Amino acid sequence: MKRFLCLLFVLLLFGKFFDCLAEISEFQKPWKNNNMAIVIDPYEENPINWEQLATDKRVAGIIHRATVGYRVDKKYFERRNEAKNRGYKWGSYHLGKPGDPIKQANFYLKTIESPKDEILALDIESLNPNESMTLDDARVFINHIKEKIGRYPLLYGNRLVINAITEQYGKDGTFSKAPLWYARYKATVMDFPVGTWESYTFWQFSCEINCNSKELENCLYLVPGTKSDMDINGFNGSVDDLRKNWHQIGKE
Repeated sequence: MKRFLCLLFVLLLFGKFFDCLAEISEFQKPWKNNNMAIVIDPYEENPINWEQLATDKRVAGIIHRATVGYRVDKKYFERRNEAKNRGYKWGSYHLGKPGDPIKQANFYLKTIESPKDEILALDIESLNPNESMTLDDARVFINHIKEKIGRYPLLYGNRLVINAITEQYGKDGTFSKAPLWYARYKATVMDFPVGTWESYTFWQFSCEINCNSKELENCLYLVPGTKSDMDINGFNGSVDDLRKNWHQIGKE
């Protein structure tokens, strides 16, 4: 019996060890794994050469800015049609601004026409209430989207935003059910704030902040057909996983 208990203890330790390895690998240059799907999230000022973009088979999805407060992104509809015709998975995001979150959510839904095969997202850029939607209003926005379409939108935020949510709301039912789109421009992340979320669904790891057009050799990843200011994300899964589960992201 003692031998059995010792063996069981060792197996449990190994299980914990491998679980930790899996968690660590999610935050140590996961884009170096050629199986990881890549997603770009452009807006109207990011140029795209579609023919060149198609040469990177890891780029399987596009999450385009659709609305900013009460304004529609000028390239949204044009690029949605182009991307879908080329077989990319398509999603959109709303850049949250100060003001009524219900009105912003309705404007966003009206703009994108609430398609069932597309993922939605709310982008909270900062904690400054004069620049961005507040966290309390973000909860209202997220719940309203869920009520209207039956799915939660992704929640996009940088380290400061996600840390604040974790500290202020903990395992909040609204935030924790909204898949995390984490913005952190480092090759390795050792301080992910576990609490509201255990990990990310998308990790935005590259943009003009850490990818300078004059020092491209220092960029973490370059997507053909785009410039150094393109936002680049890793999906926590393979290209096949992304294609199979895209329409399920945000469902309970």
